[in-house]
Amino acid sequence: MRQAHRLTGIGRALLAGALLCAGGAAQAQLRPDMGKFLATGGVTQLEGAGGGGLTPWALITGYGSRDGYGANAHYTGVRTQDYALDTYGVAAGVADRVELSLARQQFRGSLAPLDALRIEQDIIGVKVKLAGDAVYDQDRLLPQIAAGLMYKRNKGVGGLGALGVSNVKQLGAKDDRGVDYYVAATKILFEQSLLLNGTVRATKANQMGILGFGGDKGDNYQAMVEVSAAYLVNRKLAAGVEYRRKPHNLGVDEEKAYYDAFVAYFPNKHVSVTAAYAALGDITVFNPTRQRGVYLSLQAGF
Repeated sequence: MRQAHRLTGIGRALLAGALLCAGGAAQAQLRPDMGKFLATGGVTQLEGAGGGGLTPWALITGYGSRDGYGANAHYTGVRTQDYALDTYGVAAGVADRVELSLARQQFRGSLAPLDALRIEQDIIGVKVKLAGDAVYDQDRLLPQIAAGLMYKRNKGVGGLGALGVSNVKQLGAKDDRGVDYYVAATKILFEQSLLLNGTVRATKANQMGILGFGGDKGDNYQAMVEVSAAYLVNRKLAAGVEYRRKPHNLGVDEEKAYYDAFVAYFPNKHVSVTAAYAALGDITVFNPTRQRGVYLSLQAGF
């Protein structure tokens, strides 16, 4: 279908499977049991899914076991030299099998001529565990594998009325809505105190969708690799690195890969705090400075 925001057959099948699993779990009268090990729900990434800061993992958010459910709320703030990004939302994991998430991103500029720039985006996420168990399959090479999608709706451009710009399509994007599809594989090696994750994402998104989807340089889905590695310092503290490759669809946006180095602290199963140094590359040709800055994320739930 021509519209990028319509779900493909794979997307519809994934969504139907998620709803079926969630419905079956609801009939089983699951309860929030906090049955998973500390930190095994991950933290909340920039688009609202459970995982690292930049990329979704195959882990299901929350601390509900296969006989329960869990949920959380989160806020994430990123500050670079010239821009600010705030993300907040909620997510739930059901039977350690299905994850549902809602998030809103708010992007702002701080340096002229983009100091009045304001862009918002809403994201609906679904993730389904397909195979393996990152925690209990310690005697198997098979990682935990999950598939997910993120439906994104850009709500328009504010602050550039004097330039006649109110929609990302006026910046060259082909659409203001889109869907990212991904498959993630996560392996926890307890003896080595390591978590390893690899994600492949099919996407048209420009800067996660903040600058729309597709553009004058390309309007086809591209497979982008995302990787994470974390060392578990102790039961409550993890440190790691992430890399996320992204497409370059817009002539006005010299988009480059994201990467970060992070520390995540889990004082208990109700709260986590993640701090990182992130490099986000160039954002637009109007301000061709490679953006680097701090990342802070707070998550609270059960």
